[in-house]
Amino acid sequence: MAVETPICDFGWRAPGFTLPGVDGKTYTLTDVKGEHGTLIVFICNHCPYVKSVIDRIVSTAAELEVLGIKTAAICANDADAYPEDSFENMKLFAEEHGFTFPYLHDESQEIAKAYDAVCTPDFFGFDAYFGLQYRGRLDESRKEAVPGAKRELYEAMKEVALSGKGPEEQIPSMGCSIKWKDA
Repeated sequence: MAVETPICDFGWRAPGFTLPGVDGKTYTLTDVKGEHGTLIVFICNHCPYVKSVIDRIVSTAAELEVLGIKTAAICANDADAYPEDSFENMKLFAEEHGFTFPYLHDESQEIAKAYDAVCTPDFFGFDAYFGLQYRGRLDESRKEAVPGAKRELYEAMKEVALSGKGPEEQIPSMGCSIKWKDA
């Protein structure tokens, strides 16, 4: 089921976390902080939306790092119901797509709930002080890459790196709903 992210709540503070990464290290929010901002992306391995844009996410993250924006991806899906999203498969997915940023496992789903993440991909772009400045989509092409498509995430985070502020107008991201565990 495709869902859209809510509008950006400018200045909302990023909740802290301590999560295991596919590289065997444990990361906190401070560990993934960039000098000029931080991008937290909720993704998973099985979602067709993520699969169609993951290489663009990886290249955008690399370009943002040059601007002082660091990225971390988090998978919070129920791996019992969706085995493709298991921690072992996260390792393979990160390797296959050449992740240059931490890919973190939120097995308890507490962090996804703290962020109010709703779909994959769900982008949270923060300023240097962890204030939310972007909660929009990757680009205007959505799933299928369109040549010359406006790169909304990159442009928004570039603006954050340069001015500390995200764009007033943002178009929600769309993707598969987070696969929550049964209560």
